[in-house]
Amino acid sequence: MCLTEKKRENQLLILYASQTGNAMDAAERFGRESERRGCPSISVLSMDEFHPSELPNKEAVILVVSTTGQGENPDSMKGFWRFLLQKNLTEDWLKGVNYAVFGLGDSSYQKYNFVAKKLDKRLSSLGASPIIERGLGDDQHPSGYHLHFWYEGALDPWMSSLWSTLYQRNPRLLPNAINPDDTLMDQPKVQVIYHDTEEGRSPMTTNADFNYLEMQLEKAHSMNPAKYSGKSRPDCFLKLPINYDVGDILEVLPGQSPEALDAFMQRCNLNPESYITVVLACFQVQVQARDNENRGLQKPSSPVKLKSFIELTMDVASASPRRYFFEVMSFFATAEHEKERLQYFASPEGRDDLYQYNQKERRTVLEVLEDFPSVQMPFEWLVQLVPPLKTRAFSISSSNSAHPNQVHLTISVVSWTTPYKRKRMGLCSSWLAGLDPNQRVLIPAWISKGCLPSPPPSLPLILVGPGTGCAPFHGFVEERAIQSKSVTTAPVVFFFGCRNEKDDFLYRDFWLSHLQKNGVLSEEKGGGFYVAFSREQSHKVYVQHKMREQSSKIWSFLSQGAAVYVAGSANKMPADVLSALEEIVSNETGVPREAASTRIRTLERAGKYHVEAWS
Repeated sequence: MCLTEKKRENQLLILYASQTGNAMDAAERFGRESERRGCPSISVLSMDEFHPSELPNKEAVILVVSTTGQGENPDSMKGFWRFLLQKNLTEDWLKGVNYAVFGLGDSSYQKYNFVAKKLDKRLSSLGASPIIERGLGDDQHPSGYHLHFWYEGALDPWMSSLWSTLYQRNPRLLPNAINPDDTLMDQPKVQVIYHDTEEGRSPMTTNADFNYLEMQLEKAHSMNPAKYSGKSRPDCFLKLPINYDVGDILEVLPGQSPEALDAFMQRCNLNPESYITVVLACFQVQVQARDNENRGLQKPSSPVKLKSFIELTMDVASASPRRYFFEVMSFFATAEHEKERLQYFASPEGRDDLYQYNQKERRTVLEVLEDFPSVQMPFEWLVQLVPPLKTRAFSISSSNSAHPNQVHLTISVVSWTTPYKRKRMGLCSSWLAGLDPNQRVLIPAWISKGCLPSPPPSLPLILVGPGTGCAPFHGFVEERAIQSKSVTTAPVVFFFGCRNEKDDFLYRDFWLSHLQKNGVLSEEKGGGFYVAFSREQSHKVYVQHKMREQSSKIWSFLSQGAAVYVAGSANKMPADVLSALEEIVSNETGVPREAASTRIRTLERAGKYHVEAWS
């Protein structure tokens, strides 16, 4: 491979691959901390913004990556990873490059931090030198990063070791010593430009217009500093014809409470009727020479109404702010007691109290701002620090063949009580449940492939889906019923679980109808339907217990080349189902448990073992 550019000394490259924003947050913190330490040249980029062919030219690279699903790469990393797997890359291709990998994962999943581990291994095999041993953040840590405390649980000590080692290797890279008591104010990485009303007004005047909403959404997302993993423009609005396969995922952008939006804008002294453009500045870093002429200030988009921008991109009344939010708030507090409290929350000493105040109670941005009334944060900082309004992903529970131009979802309305007896509701589920079907509501939605590929009609299926995990399999059964009218179909066996028959036996009549003569799940078709009611007896019964009861049937299906599909909670269920399958294979064949485990892994490699699990 021909390389003409010389290695850049004293430059730190920070790359991230993020699906939900956590890895991006960590990478930006690396950028802030290295800037405070005087690093002369810093680049903070998503992996899909950087061409990996330039890696040999870098002196020091920090890579922050999350693991999605069952060990998959984030979307922004897929091209980067394909490049690294090229066979023509030699074992000394990255000689002289120093790197460090920090992974974000969840140890309740079987492939915990799999992406970080394989990236670390591949970089090393290409000749790069690790600065320190890779760091692994765990969502199951007592301070769990899904509550925005992953940097407390694993990242803080890892980052401290990283800075120390980097300084020892090259003092010119991080020339400034940092006093823990120092308080330094960063600059916001965005600029908000206000426009005259006439300049910003769109010729379309009705929010019910598809094109208008699409335009507003695309403009707002293109301006938001949070880099969305999906597309800005929706694949569809849930009032238009749509196409999908069974097993696909529907991502929905939830609406926010009008009362909460008004309260936020009033608290922050914002004019909801003003028109703005948000210009993303360069985060005070240098970037690739090939992009220099296009960087600096982003080309402004056309104006969008301030209220629409907040409504479509900023989660003001659902998500909890991160620690950096409290740090920045402290600089704008005019009441001394508020400033002291915010500084304490932002300090290492105050992290436990911040956890109790913020994460444990799931306080929202609006609630935090109301608790510190002397703070008046510039809108630029709010745009940067308020958590982005994220889409919520749901397994599609219908077949497009059975319900043309419809999409069905199976949603549990989320609600809970905090330790201080605050009633909380899930933003998207409660919003969807509260919609009036008689009113015309446009719901932006994106369709994507999940972890459960649509099976051909000739493939026997073993389905395991307790609770709302039954959602995709409702679509599978509908699809197979349609297919059976024109072609010969393979048998399907389904294991479902819930607490009790009376309260949460989802789609009871549907399953039982397909259990009847010649139904998809019927014995005549070679299928089966087995339900575990976990709370209807003195001892708990789960899907894995029902699977063991049907050991010979499951082994018969596997012998016929069946595929296994598992969907539901990521807590313990997937691991328990896997263990039950290994036990069944071992008992039915007489082979040791290790050999049975190898056989199940062979299924996975052959594309016949699929898991879609969620926290």
